[in-house]
Amino acid sequence: MTDILWLIYEFFKAGLFAVGGGLATLPFLARMAESHPAWFTTEMLANMVAISESTPGPLGVNMATYVGYTVAGIPGGAIATLSLVAPSVAIIMLIYRVLQQYKNSAAVKSIFGGLRPAVTGLIAAAGFSVFRMAVLTGETGSLAALVNWKALALFAALLAGTQWKKTKGFHPVLFIAVGALVGLLASF
Repeated sequence: MTDILWLIYEFFKAGLFAVGGGLATLPFLARMAESHPAWFTTEMLANMVAISESTPGPLGVNMATYVGYTVAGIPGGAIATLSLVAPSVAIIMLIYRVLQQYKNSAAVKSIFGGLRPAVTGLIAAAGFSVFRMAVLTGETGSLAALVNWKALALFAALLAGTQWKKTKGFHPVLFIAVGALVGLLASF
């Protein structure tokens, strides 16, 4: 029973404060990995992020369902997912009501003007967390030991590919598949 209560607490907190979508849940999930290592490790988190990003559905929901299921079976998966989603649903309903009344207000426009850079910063922080997990080894010493050079090269190539005119419009799944194939061939 205590695992279920912890799942509710941790995922409700992530759902309440992870403004900006699925990637914004990463800092909360990283802290969860540290505080509940029996649920999942940081290395497992990196693997789950890779899997969640290559499957349909939001990252946070996929992660909540997976972690909840591993901790407490089907009820745990359902409870963790509902705990993550419930705050967002309540907040969205509240915001909708307020926006309907005050959508032309200068104050509301100013609030959203401040929210956009804040959310962008949270998403960038989450992206940096994923980058660190994927490219940096966690070892200390020389630069050669600190960086996974194969992963950095793949990152750079795929980033360039997403920005190059001829490949910019390609579906993200194609880039994920290329990453998986290169990982298999290069034995990451």
